[in-house]
Amino acid sequence: RQRGEVDRAIRIHQNLIARPTLNTSQRAQALLELAQDYMRAGLLDRAEGLCRELIEMDMHLPCALTLLSDVYQQEKEWEQAIEVARRLQAVTGQAMEPMIAQFYCEQAEHAREQGDAEHASRLLKKALASDEYCARASMIRGELAAAAGDCKGAIRAYQQVERQDPAYLPEIIVPLTDCYRARGDNQDLFVYLEGLWSRHGGVTALLRLTDLVGREQGDAAALAFLAAQLSRRPSLRGLARIMDMAPGNETAAAEKLQIAHTTLLRLLEEKPVYQCVRCGFAGKALHWRCPGCKYWNTVKPITGIEGE
Repeated sequence: RQRGEVDRAIRIHQNLIARPTLNTSQRAQALLELAQDYMRAGLLDRAEGLCRELIEMDMHLPCALTLLSDVYQQEKEWEQAIEVARRLQAVTGQAMEPMIAQFYCEQAEHAREQGDAEHASRLLKKALASDEYCARASMIRGELAAAAGDCKGAIRAYQQVERQDPAYLPEIIVPLTDCYRARGDNQDLFVYLEGLWSRHGGVTALLRLTDLVGREQGDAAALAFLAAQLSRRPSLRGLARIMDMAPGNETAAAEKLQIAHTTLLRLLEEKPVYQCVRCGFAGKALHWRCPGCKYWNTVKPITGIEGE
């Protein structure tokens, strides 16, 4: 199986199970190995059957429940996944609440896609009851409130993200800004974003602050504001914005600046935006379950001079 010879592994373990001389412990071990073979081969229904057999035998419960959980996650059977996660927590003592909250969020996303916002809201309450630090649940709550025209409720939901997991603040700044502007609260928005920038940094907040300064005081003031902030916390995205804002002319210096600007933008386009803090998987899309290590809530916006 480790060499990729899954079919051969399946045959070996099937032959082992067929032996009448196996004792209960040996048969259970062979069943577990065969379940892993089936998982590797993508035969999820067969893997599920073997895991359930092991659970009924009360053998290898942690491994069998973990495999069964993976089956239900791949099949998007979230209710069964929640049930198995709770049993796994009871067996191992491992805290499963954060993962269960993600399962409720998956159900809420599906309910929203079906147009059932009320059911989605109930599921999000369950998610937050399972894990009060589930930033994803607050983000979906904010989106639901904004879609319903409840900007005040959306702002309240989005602002919870700072307490729950500040790493996801870049994801809520744009919709949060839209909600503040819809209410005409530009001054409150500036104060809030200024606080975020002071407490956490993050170029997304800084660029929104720059936009607000430009609206209120003009482009020159915005350029001066951005330059002053970047002198303390450098950022490639901030540098690209400064180049974009710089006054244009026909001199050779301006042409060189344009070349540098274009090169920097190309560099940023090729850079990943998110990275898993557990396995290092990187990409441009936010995955709530890492495609690499399959862990939940480990893919975060990249920070530092090349990121936030």
